[in-house]
Amino acid sequence: MSANLLPFIAILPASIYSLLTLWCGWLFFKDQGILKKQHDTAISILKPIKGMDEGSYENFASFCRQDYAAPLQLIFCVAAADDPAIEVIKQLMADFPQLDIYLNIDPTIHGPNYKVSNLINAFPQAKYDLLMICDSDIRVEPTFLQSVTAHFSLPETGLVTSPYRSSSVHGTVTAFEALAFTSEMIPNVVTALKLEGLSFALGAAMTFRRQALKDIGGLEALVDYLADDYQLGNQIHRAGWQLKLDHQFVESMLKPESLTTIFSRQLRWARTMRVSRPGGYLASGITLPGLAIIAALLTGPPLQALSAISLLYLIRLSITSHFSRCYLRDNLLPAWAWLLPLRDLLAFGTWLLAFAGNRVNWRGHCFLIGSNGKLKEL
Repeated sequence: MSANLLPFIAILPASIYSLLTLWCGWLFFKDQGILKKQHDTAISILKPIKGMDEGSYENFASFCRQDYAAPLQLIFCVAAADDPAIEVIKQLMADFPQLDIYLNIDPTIHGPNYKVSNLINAFPQAKYDLLMICDSDIRVEPTFLQSVTAHFSLPETGLVTSPYRSSSVHGTVTAFEALAFTSEMIPNVVTALKLEGLSFALGAAMTFRRQALKDIGGLEALVDYLADDYQLGNQIHRAGWQLKLDHQFVESMLKPESLTTIFSRQLRWARTMRVSRPGGYLASGITLPGLAIIAALLTGPPLQALSAISLLYLIRLSITSHFSRCYLRDNLLPAWAWLLPLRDLLAFGTWLLAFAGNRVNWRGHCFLIGSNGKLKEL
């Protein structure tokens, strides 16, 4: 075989996978305009809180401005009495006195996942049989609850998870992280959905039946895991319930951070996924564009290698731009297109480093992830 062809063979897995995500994306998003049967039902929303996020007040207030006919309960779960977010929550309660808003402050620890401990402490306050866990940095549209609850008109639906994006970025570093949602996370999720069905949840916003949670042993079944969102979806799926991916995006409000902080967080996610889905995680490396870049440079003459990489990025940029402009509508491309090769190289480096150890840092604590995905604080 001519050495001139080797770089083009090297980019084949990543190129074919990119085209596959385009097809799966079209299959999923072509239905987003179809009106779902409205199923407004009483819901309790639990929001675990630790410190301030970008636009905390507006994030919280977006849940108070829902166009939703059924009763809505909003529960804020806080561990520390001196948490700066408490003043924001109190202001919210004053501004929306007609809403059922509850602030739960309880430092009790139930296991190594402190976020789940917060949720366990506040859970007795939840009044309704439809429940949601939603991160504190999430902002939603007024029709958000209508969209997610419509899926529960089907009795077999146990959990609905919402895709997320970041369309408001603060410079290169936050754009670097936001681009991961557009170029990796959403394409990967819709591809997994179409090829094997949904068996996990995305942690930004997860809506589920109380009975489905009861079937897996309650929130206590999640407290020993770092990937509590993955475990919640996967355990509900294994309990016999169907999982749904909603079409409406929620907004993840990224705050300015250093590249080191972002890399540490993504390494934590990667090591968690390597343990949670070892086979899928290993196979995903074959399709990474970063691996294709390196393989092309190593296998052929420089001119052919650069030609192959250029072809790969013609495909990558076209498909990522389509996701950005037509599906996520996150305003990232074309302005941040130049970051995509760097984003791909970092993703490959993160994928490799995930095999180099089981230690992760999370909110100022160091943990060891066991082979079963459970945490042990060091």
